[in-house]
Amino acid sequence: MKHIVPAIAVAAVLTLGSWAPLSAEEEKEESISASDVPAAVQKAVEADAKGGTIVRWEKEGSNYEAVIEKSGKQTGIEVSPDGKVVSRHDETKEHKEKGEKGEKY
Repeated sequence: MKHIVPAIAVAAVLTLGSWAPLSAEEEKEESISASDVPAAVQKAVEADAKGGTIVRWEKEGSNYEAVIEKSGKQTGIEVSPDGKVVSRHDETKEHKEKGEKGEKY
């Protein structure tokens, strides 16, 4: 019984420590120029952005993200290198949660 509490504490630390690299990878964003984005990705985003403007491109791991402004709202579209849309999210909410100011490029 004496050894259960330290064992639980060690297990908790190891478990939490193993999640840190996952969240760090998730947050790693690199701003890139449109010329660095594969044609398949650009084509997918342009089709999705009809009536909107691409305000910036980011590289997130192996995927690409375009931030599109349409009707005063910014939407992030994550696309795989082969041009498949992986996800969409409200970019304004994401930056408010991170405590960032919205920037235009």
